[in-house]
Amino acid sequence: MRSITILFRSSLLVTLLCLCHLQSESAPQAFRRGPGHPQWHHGAFQDVRDSVRSDVRRMLHSRAEVPFQVPLEVNIVLVGFSGDGGYRYSIDSHKLEEFLRVSFSSHRPSCLETGEPLDIEHHIVYNAFPAAQPELIELEKTVKAAMTPAGTAREADFGREVPAFEVDATVVEPIFQRLYSYIFDMESGGYSADDIDRPVPSVIFIVNFDKVRMDPRNKDIDLESLMYRNLPPLTEDEMKKQEGDYVYRYRYNGGGASQVWLSSGRFVVIDLSAGPCTYGKIETEEGSVSSKTLPRLKNVVFPRSSVAASEHSAHDIFVGQLAALVATTVEHVIAPDVRFETVDTTTRLLIPILVLQNHNRYNIMEKGHNYSIDIEAIEAEVRKMVHHGQDIVIIGGSHALHHHEKLAIAVSKAMRGHSLQETKNDGRFHVHTKTYLDGAILKEEMERSADVLAAGLLELSDPSLSSKFFLRQNWRDESDDSSDSLLKHKPLWATYSSKSGKDKKRKKEKKQGDLYRTYGTRVIPVFVLSLADVDPHLMMDDESLLWTSNDVVIVLEHHDEKIPLSYVSETERRHAVPSQVQRHILAGLASVVGGLSAPYEKASHVHERPVVNWLWAAGCHPFGPFSNTSQVSQMLQDVALRNAIYARVDAALHRIRETSESVQTFAAEYLKTPLGEPVKGKKNKSSTELWVEKFYKKTTNLPEPFPHELVERLEKYLDNLEEQLVDLSSLLYDHRLQDANLNSTDILQNSIFTQQYVDHVLATEKEKMKCCDIEYKYPVQSSQNFIYAGILLAGFFVYFVVIFFSSPVR
Repeated sequence: MRSITILFRSSLLVTLLCLCHLQSESAPQAFRRGPGHPQWHHGAFQDVRDSVRSDVRRMLHSRAEVPFQVPLEVNIVLVGFSGDGGYRYSIDSHKLEEFLRVSFSSHRPSCLETGEPLDIEHHIVYNAFPAAQPELIELEKTVKAAMTPAGTAREADFGREVPAFEVDATVVEPIFQRLYSYIFDMESGGYSADDIDRPVPSVIFIVNFDKVRMDPRNKDIDLESLMYRNLPPLTEDEMKKQEGDYVYRYRYNGGGASQVWLSSGRFVVIDLSAGPCTYGKIETEEGSVSSKTLPRLKNVVFPRSSVAASEHSAHDIFVGQLAALVATTVEHVIAPDVRFETVDTTTRLLIPILVLQNHNRYNIMEKGHNYSIDIEAIEAEVRKMVHHGQDIVIIGGSHALHHHEKLAIAVSKAMRGHSLQETKNDGRFHVHTKTYLDGAILKEEMERSADVLAAGLLELSDPSLSSKFFLRQNWRDESDDSSDSLLKHKPLWATYSSKSGKDKKRKKEKKQGDLYRTYGTRVIPVFVLSLADVDPHLMMDDESLLWTSNDVVIVLEHHDEKIPLSYVSETERRHAVPSQVQRHILAGLASVVGGLSAPYEKASHVHERPVVNWLWAAGCHPFGPFSNTSQVSQMLQDVALRNAIYARVDAALHRIRETSESVQTFAAEYLKTPLGEPVKGKKNKSSTELWVEKFYKKTTNLPEPFPHELVERLEKYLDNLEEQLVDLSSLLYDHRLQDANLNSTDILQNSIFTQQYVDHVLATEKEKMKCCDIEYKYPVQSSQNFIYAGILLAGFFVYFVVIFFSSPVR
């Protein structure tokens, strides 16, 4: 009887568990894959391969100023634009794709250091996806739960005051990461070394939430019940109340308030229902974000103009504003400008963090304090911005500034001051002097000092030495060429590489020179000036605690209160905390090591200087006054890895153009008739076209100042380079950055060798084509010289004898 009871209870338990499982499956759930699940297709390179090859051939064979084409895929996810979000507004994703393709099809980044555009141009491929209603409801539920009261705010510039709420972006970031993984079939996880060489999408989430549905003050709405329910259309009165009579904003880890933010993953979020937000620099128009910077659906549905625009034209204007917003995001976040273009080919990266302090009150190198420097965290972030195979070594140490008097003098010389006029509460202008530390002068004084901590490290960190790190010639032995203990060299290749066996046999028979790949160490010193008893508001240039160049990072630290800045977020000033330098050290290393520029900076060829746009100043990055995190987003990490590849390709293309220019200059100088006139061919062909026929078609009877070996070698090199560049473009599109890094290294190696080979051949041919030679020889000693000397002495003797005997006295 007891066994029957136990059997009955167990069967009842199984039945209850099955019922619970069925009930959980029947409950509405988001992120559930169905037949209509959008699929991400990553294969656009096959459509543009022919155009990439055509541009590469035109660039190599005609000396045309054609940049290297790299396809870049930008994915746009529209959340709440399928008639289920705010104002029940709808956007056709295919029409948005077409509009973006026509209006913003390419983007060419520049170098902020030089102001010149790179020889890289992105051919942008757009994919737009609509998010389903269950995912929209799930996002609304998460954002609603993360809202916290934050006083009041105005709806617009002169709107009424309504309750304000703030959302910590780091709290809602996991739900966006889940949506990212769901749409693009990516594993939801952190950054790993395995996914760096696989196609990974860069995504822009454009969000349109229903503010009435997600009102945090309304606890009666059951959002889960709306996931799969058909939403009824809104009445006119409901449309007018869609703003919800409240405002919410995002803050990423306590940074500035914004409605757009950069995540720690590979996506950004643009929430059109949040805000409006205002932030920027006081009394400066450039780059400020206002309530009119981002489009709002309220102005589209209810236009303010007296003459109401048609619904169709208002929709077109709104789509155009979205396209401009996407273009700004691409230019500043997905494919931004390069801060420093450095060809770093070393295998070790040494970063000494040196704390120079003029006190003995505290030590920021000691762990466990709020102001401590976490070297392990810095090393982990820097390691993500370099390619595999490059070792990262970060060391730290503290030094008393009074033990290095030259450095103390350099710090004193770098102190500067400028006058400011500020308006106080009395309405009058008050003039006062503000002291700051000039980073450029400090670096120059450190270089001139005889202190090994500064001058020695700055000499080693000069990026111009990277060419010596990369290639050296005529080294006799490894034991003879390494006077510097930081540099170790190993031979890598010696001649121009070719795929044919005949060339390989010739390569073994004849060596073209001693070429070495240097396995050296690049040194990037970080100087942290920990000062006491200084001006409480002491900062560096441009109201920052950081100054960087292409080879050094200088950070200022002192234990004073928060320093008010001339930057404002909403109605509050932003402050700098001079005792916390972790974020500034990482920002400097991101610029020097990864070439990253701040997401709010962009080179302007019209203004001939970098211009700012503070729209993307908030998010997961360490740059600027509106950021408050010591991490670098995965999207910016990808940018840093691509920057290293772009630097090599850009340097290689410059060398190729210089080589082509030297060949053309040689031809123009020596390709002439005996009378000194240029050789003329057919009437409709230029001299360049005649030489192209000479090189490739061999159909002319022009003179031959070039040896056939040079022409054949250039032909093979250009054909091989064409294939390498097309493969490199494909690797970059597929995000196979490790293979692309090796490919770009080979391209730069071959360009260096080819340029040196061509220069050597042209110099030899110039010597052969001279009409006469001048030879310098030492005079030959012979017996005739003694005879001539004897005759000269005898003449002097006869002259003195005649003068002596012809004297009147005698």
